[in-house]
Amino acid sequence: MKLKKGTILSSLDYDSVYCLFSVRNAHILAVYFRLLDCHQNNTLNDIQFYNFMCHATDMRKDEVMMTFEMLDSNACGEIDFEQFYMLVCILLCNEFHVEKNFIFRHSWPVFKLLDSDGSGEINPAEFQSSGFLFNLTKTAVAELFDEYDVSKDENLNYKEFKMFTMACIDLQQEPKKVSQGVNEESSDDALGVVVVP
Repeated sequence: MKLKKGTILSSLDYDSVYCLFSVRNAHILAVYFRLLDCHQNNTLNDIQFYNFMCHATDMRKDEVMMTFEMLDSNACGEIDFEQFYMLVCILLCNEFHVEKNFIFRHSWPVFKLLDSDGSGEINPAEFQSSGFLFNLTKTAVAELFDEYDVSKDENLNYKEFKMFTMACIDLQQEPKKVSQGVNEESSDDALGVVVVP
């Protein structure tokens, strides 16, 4: 999932350590939310949400609607500013590649978001269907789920979830580091520089 270029979200100042906005930028986001809320009832319905997401991201229609349903936890057909704020924080954590930090800092809200049936546990199907929010691949989820399901009940409780997500993100980042190392090595070779480990 990526933000499209030119959206107002990409110009907001996002603290990638705490994965939050400054007060000034939170205010800007609140004003933007009020502009999107054409009915002036302090919420966005599914149509407003869909149009915003199509404008701001490259997500497919089914991913957009699934995200809306996840945020609309009380099934009222609308999301409020608090849920919108969380969504934008997730979008920007992906943009700045700090998904692991975001999950670490906000693990409980993320757990509740992914626990679509409200059971207090996350099963493999829930995780595989909603992992796109944090750029988690189905392969990484499938490889590690059993390992972190300590209770062996095919569900992750909150503590298991925290360990699992950190491992998933690490697993996905390792190939990137390896490929970056190969690229750096090949560029050094092209310059005639010998890299000594």
